[in-house]
Amino acid sequence: MKVDIVTIFPGYFEGPLREALLGRAIGDDLLQVRVRDLREATSDRHRTVDDTPFGGGPGMVMKPEPWFDAVESIDGWGSARRILFSPAGRRLDQGLVEELGTSAHLILMCGRYEGIDERVAEHLATDEISIGDYVLSGGEAAAVVLVEAISRLIEGVIGDPGSVAADSFTTGLLDHPHFTRPATYRDWEVPEVLRSGDHARIEAWRAAQALERTRQRRADLLPPDPAG
Repeated sequence: MKVDIVTIFPGYFEGPLREALLGRAIGDDLLQVRVRDLREATSDRHRTVDDTPFGGGPGMVMKPEPWFDAVESIDGWGSARRILFSPAGRRLDQGLVEELGTSAHLILMCGRYEGIDERVAEHLATDEISIGDYVLSGGEAAAVVLVEAISRLIEGVIGDPGSVAADSFTTGLLDHPHFTRPATYRDWEVPEVLRSGDHARIEAWRAAQALERTRQRRADLLPPDPAG
């Protein structure tokens, strides 16, 4: 998969794209990520990307010209899914991650300031996505979230594919609790069933725990009870 990220803060991505599994995926060429500076698509000596809003109001609005020029200069942009991060967008969840994970090319547009000229959303972006009902200063953090979530689906990124299949939300439920050595820590013991060696019991316990945890913490993920 190829990912192009357009931003006015390319340095934001230097750490996240070099570290851990994401850095390894890029290093092994399982994932190609290129970060592009939006200001390179400007033509004035101040490299201006924003202006005051029509109609007045607080803050500055990002101009349409740099966005169209930057995105349209990317090879293959016309067939790519062009994602604008926006509070008005579709909520990112595992289903959408898996949908986007089938794409060959993503272009991620990271806005700043009070917002982006609406013509970018209407005529350049193919998708608007929100990572949650809260406000960030820009789309860069959202871009990192999306790239990392998608990278986990690429073959070879995760050492054990079973880990991805059992992830929270992938199964429709939250994941079950996990434990490791020591068996007793500060008088807190690992459940006996996990030390039993009985794999059928262990799998049944994990399934029950995943269902109960989801019921307690994220009941909205469960289908409606037909009994009411």
